[in-house]
Amino acid sequence: MERIIKEKISADHLLYVSLKYTKTCDVIINLLLRWKIMIELAMDLLVERAKKQKKWKPIPDAPRAKLVQLKRIFADDKLISDTLTLYELFRDIEGLEKIRESEFRKGVNLKVLYKGETININLDMLKQYAELLERFISSLK
Repeated sequence: MERIIKEKISADHLLYVSLKYTKTCDVIINLLLRWKIMIELAMDLLVERAKKQKKWKPIPDAPRAKLVQLKRIFADDKLISDTLTLYELFRDIEGLEKIRESEFRKGVNLKVLYKGETININLDMLKQYAELLERFISSLK
C-alpha cells in the first residue's frame, strides 16, 4: 500500500504542479503512465484480497490474464471495474496514435485514438480521472 501511495503522490505532483507550469502533452503522457503503474500495484493488492476470499483461480502471471480475471471477480463493484477499464487505456497509451493540441496554453489537449473513437484528454478529463483514482485508492485502504 505504501508504494501505491508514493506513486499517487508523484502523479499528484505531475498533475497539480508540473502540468500547471509546463502545459505539455509529454507531462500528460507521463502522468497517465504514472497512474498505470499505480493501478498495477493496486491490482496486485486486489489479487491478494481475492486469494484470501478464495475467489482467485491460479493463472499465468500475464498482466492481461490478471486483468480479465480481476474484472470478472469485481464486476459488481463499479468503482473497481471503472478503474480497470481506465487502466486499459493507460496501458495502451504509448502505442496509440496521439494528436497534440494547444501545447503550452491553458487549453492543452491530447487527442488519443482508442478503440475506434477519439478521446480528448485535457485538464478537465485529467481531474475526473484523478477523482476516480482517489476514490479507488481510498476504497483499497
